[in-house]
Amino acid sequence: MKIVIIGGTGLIGTKTVARLAAQGHDVIAASPNTGINTITGDGLAEALEGAEVVIDLANSPSFEDAAVMEFFQTSGRNLLSAAKAAGIRHHIALSVVGTDQLQGSGYFRAKKAQEDLIRASGIPFSIVHSTQFFEFVSGIANAGTIGNDVRLSTAFIQPISSDDVADAMAAFALGKPMNGIAEIAGPDRFRMHELVAKYLRAMQDPRTVIADPKAPYFGVELSEKALVPDIDARLGTNRFEDWLGHSIAAQ
Repeated sequence: MKIVIIGGTGLIGTKTVARLAAQGHDVIAASPNTGINTITGDGLAEALEGAEVVIDLANSPSFEDAAVMEFFQTSGRNLLSAAKAAGIRHHIALSVVGTDQLQGSGYFRAKKAQEDLIRASGIPFSIVHSTQFFEFVSGIANAGTIGNDVRLSTAFIQPISSDDVADAMAAFALGKPMNGIAEIAGPDRFRMHELVAKYLRAMQDPRTVIADPKAPYFGVELSEKALVPDIDARLGTNRFEDWLGHSIAAQ
């Protein structure tokens, strides 16, 4: 089966490409680096010709409100138009757990706009809501940093490894369209400030984490369970502590 992966050269894309290719599928890693651009439309029609499934893993290079909305709307419209013309049978997109609850954030408004375009496209689809990747914990710390202090929400977070995300995306690609949302998450739940403090200690980072229930997360205040999935989520098997140990060893 021919499968096109938008964002196929990124963190999740590279791993998803490898998994599906190892199973014998014809996989196209689509990105501007490979001459396939969802913003300009360059190379899209050629890449999608003869494909049955497209997986959209692309992310905006900017989180600024107007820029991120422009990215997801333009990319989404171009991709869906080309997918419809190519007769794609299953459109899969990676989104974020809590998107509907976090509409005070420009980034999550843009993700919701992307999801709305997919639902209205008429193409059979699956939207996969993921929790934050282990690799994103450093970015969460940096976003909350002022001077030597890291002010973070006390809300729960249930991060997932990029390997588990790639496993899930490959499985969804080979399954039937849900025409709805599935959730994926890691096996363990933490308080956000405690998770980041654990990470910084392990990395011997001298910054101090301050727990603040009202600290914004990319522009929006979190309710306690806004970032964690429902009880029927698909859970990964890789644990944060193991990933952290491997990361320290790699350094």
